Amino acid sequence: MKLLVIGSLNMDLVAYTDRLPEAGESVLGKDFQTFPGGKGANQAVAAARLGAEVSMLGCVGNDAFGTSLIQNLADNGVKTEHILRESETPTGTAVITVDAQGQNTLVVIPGSNYRLLPADIEAQRQLIEEADILLLQLEIPLTSVQRAVEIAGDAGTSVILNPAPACDLPDRILQLVDVFIPNETEAKWFSGGPLEHPDDLSAAAARLRERGVKRVLITRGKNGAFYQNDSGEWTIPAFTVTAVDATAAGDAFIGAYAASLAQGFSLQEALRWSTAAGALAVSRKGAQSSLPSKEELLQFLKKKPSFDM
Repeated sequence: MKLLVIGSLNMDLVAYTDRLPEAGESVLGKDFQTFPGGKGANQAVAAARLGAEVSMLGCVGNDAFGTSLIQNLADNGVKTEHILRESETPTGTAVITVDAQGQNTLVVIPGSNYRLLPADIEAQRQLIEEADILLLQLEIPLTSVQRAVEIAGDAGTSVILNPAPACDLPDRILQLVDVFIPNETEAKWFSGGPLEHPDDLSAAAARLRERGVKRVLITRGKNGAFYQNDSGEWTIPAFTVTAVDATAAGDAFIGAYAASLAQGFSLQEALRWSTAAGALAVSRKGAQSSLPSKEELLQFLKKKPSFDM
């Protein structure tokens, strides 16, 4: 099956330090590196490395960062012919600080990502209609996200939405989403309720489904994930690893989930792959540089127990 990712491409500028600075504080860094990133591109690469047939639609600047990001996608097996170049706006960037425990803070400068407009989405209607799965995030204009899910809804293309960064979403979008994948912070934002106890996950997912989402999958970092649909709900345990850098761990999880569905996996196996991909990503530095290959993921899973659903 064909997977289409519509979303952001950023160059990540990453500083490593022992601890994250507080407001107004300066701390010394230990290292600095640049990595290809952007939630859209991260998820596209994650899915392609795990064997899915992936195309990407996005926008970069007519600059060195843009050229590098496109080449990196192509090198990872993602089809790039539909990525636009914008001469007046620079490629998106993200400034990331990572502490010794692998936790991070991010500031995203959208740049050319915000030049991917509804007219550009409409111009690629056939691309969306021919896809089996459409994967989206919220690092491009919301109007473009809405146009994409509307076209997908008309065509019967399954829609996966990672609602990050969180913002107000009209119910029109939610009603066209097949799988809604927030993290805990985003789930709290969109559900409008507390998430202080494990039992709150069920209520939050139910509220999201009341707004029209068909299935909810909440990523929970070291606590695993939570999934709810019409048939029931399940808590998915995390794999234990030594955390180095949490950047793109959620993207690894989501890209693996989309890749699994695109390859016809069962729900249980898709969630197992997703959890493993997230665990492997958090144990390495960088965004796309941390994303596992299919061979690496399979070797990792050979040593890990399964779980029941």
